[in-house]
Amino acid sequence: MAERDGRDTGPAPRLAAGEAGAEPGAELGVELGAALGERATLVQFSSAFCQPCRATRRVLADVAAMVDGVAHVEIDAEDRLDLVRALDIAATPTTLVLDAAGRVVRRATGQPRRADVIAALGAAV
Repeated sequence: MAERDGRDTGPAPRLAAGEAGAEPGAELGVELGAALGERATLVQFSSAFCQPCRATRRVLADVAAMVDGVAHVEIDAEDRLDLVRALDIAATPTTLVLDAAGRVVRRATGQPRRADVIAALGAAV
């Protein structure tokens, strides 16, 4: 059984099969509308007027360009309310780090530092 905040939430979520939720170990893939990276994927939830989202986009795109096999996927939170609700995205920017299989290995809210993104990729590759 998976737990979130101390309460029983049932089996661990797997999003690639169309189920909801995203905790470490959850899978994410087909619902993104984009291909996963060969080694890892940086998924960014943004909104149109979010200033930190623009800076986050630059950081994640730069890191994805630096590291072979890493993709950056940006999702407009307003356009994908289904994913926002399923993944409990409460603020933008929110970044999910996925491993090659699409499992969520790290999650962060706010504008990340480049060094932190690179360190988080270490858990995915």
